[in-house]
Parts: sequence; structure tokens; C-alpha cells
Amino acid sequence: MDTPDIRVEKGHAEPEEVAAITAILLARAAARPTDPTPSHRGRVKAGWRRLEREPGFRAPHSWR
Repeated sequence: MDTPDIRVEKGHAEPEEVAAITAILLARAAARPTDPTPSHRGRVKAGWRRLEREPGFRAPHSWR
């Protein structure tokens, strides 16, 4: 283990600061769900419609 896992690119970090950052990163990694879920449900079209773009009359028997 000659090479460190975390490297400070700019400035100087004390060992306590590196330990705190490591603890935060490990806690966040442990809190993630193991089964990644997509951010959307796959719906391509919006579920709402803008009324000003709708035709003036829709027949009462239409489901659209």
C-alpha cells in the first residue's frame, strides 16, 4: 500500500480532514440502493396538455 487511495490535488489536508472526507464518501456509497432504478418511467410524452394548443371542440365520445 505505497500509493494512497485519496490524493489532495491542491493545498494541504490534515489526516483528520482526509479521514472525514473518506467517512462521508463511504457513508454515501453505503446509502445508495443496490438496484439502480431509472430516473423516469419511460414515458416519452407529457401526461398533461396545454389547453391553448387543443382544438376548440372534442366530440363527447372521444377518449383523447
